[in-house]
Amino acid sequence: MILRLFLICYDLLWWLLLPVVLIYVVVRGRKDAMYLRKLHQRFGFYRASVRRPVWIHAVSLGETRSALGLIRALLDRGEVVLTTHFTPAGLREAERYFSDEIRSGRVQAVWVPFDMRLIYWLFFRTFRPKLGLVMEVEIWPGMIFAARAADVPLFMCNAQYATRPLARDSAGLRLRQRVMGGFAGALVKSDLQAARFASVGVQNIVVTGEMRFDQPIPQAQVQAAGMARAHLAPDRRCITIASAVEGEEPTYIAAIHALRDAARFAGEPPPLIVFVPRAPERFAATGALLQAEGWSVMARSTAFAVGAEGLGHFAAPAPAATAPDILLGDSLGEMYFYLSLADQVVVGGGFTPRGSHNIIEPLAMGKPVLTGPYVWTIEYPFAEAELAGVARSVPDAAALVAALREPFAPPPAAIRSFFDHHAGGVGKTMTVLQQHL
Repeated sequence: MILRLFLICYDLLWWLLLPVVLIYVVVRGRKDAMYLRKLHQRFGFYRASVRRPVWIHAVSLGETRSALGLIRALLDRGEVVLTTHFTPAGLREAERYFSDEIRSGRVQAVWVPFDMRLIYWLFFRTFRPKLGLVMEVEIWPGMIFAARAADVPLFMCNAQYATRPLARDSAGLRLRQRVMGGFAGALVKSDLQAARFASVGVQNIVVTGEMRFDQPIPQAQVQAAGMARAHLAPDRRCITIASAVEGEEPTYIAAIHALRDAARFAGEPPPLIVFVPRAPERFAATGALLQAEGWSVMARSTAFAVGAEGLGHFAAPAPAATAPDILLGDSLGEMYFYLSLADQVVVGGGFTPRGSHNIIEPLAMGKPVLTGPYVWTIEYPFAEAELAGVARSVPDAAALVAALREPFAPPPAAIRSFFDHHAGGVGKTMTVLQQHL
């Protein structure tokens, strides 16, 4: 009864707040025009190029990347795939990576509809998916219960239930946990996560591991990084600050100043800092902030020509009179390029309460990882990586500088061993899905 009343109120609230949601989309569209592209899809109006697909909801860029290997495995099995996204970054990545399959009608990438059961009725009527997979943990009541009404099995996939959300959701009426019970099942990252989901009533739980360990690595970006490293930092260390979020800049700026001062005192060349903001709308502001510190900043978007083969294939960088202090990573879909440049990687988000971002990509490149004190968002695999000695959490800028100056450099064999031990999530997930396909 509580859940039924909640769903009625939830639907009503969506109708009342729909003008506000549209204003939000329009405002975001001023920063990124793609938000306003095909807006009719948000209301459930689609032209289907795939029928009876496996549906994968990947809200943004990180979730889309984690699903790439699974989508490829589904295509190899002969399935067609529908992907839905909320952010332009996720949609762009799907359209870029599966451009050939989209042209051949094997993949379709669209906006996810607004979370209203009537709109989802239109969505399911158009596509009639065999089943749905929601990457990570996205709890949308309209999506979940519209899928149940349409008899579409909907699973959490690559899921984890972190400590903070679990504590928050376990208070009061536990509405979010009641909604989770609407999923057909959950494919989760670890035994700990399985126990947590089971404790709140989720059924049909299978431990399949973390699929980001199986992400394909774009070799063109790795090769381009070797060329760029020889040009920009042939005789000095390179530190990549990846996915830096707003609010962390003072910590990183203090650390960069300290590293440069220490290098000057030791008579060493200062390290090249590759600074990659998490949000595209922060690219220009971050570049201006770094320049205001008196550092020379070279933007990736203007320093390197893009080759004829497309994103990730680079022509030789234009000659520079002097190498920059900072390379600003103001591009999307090229994280492996920035990581391949580095000797050490600092993963952003960990110096804010919102929590650290993915550490798996740098480990895939054999790079030791540092992040801030807030790691609740990546409990798996950070706890295992820290125990293996291939990742470390530090409390502040001073500790970050110390870890970079030591430096924190576990043997490459240790990183590879850790990575290999945790790979295989795509295969385990496919084993489960074959029972439903």
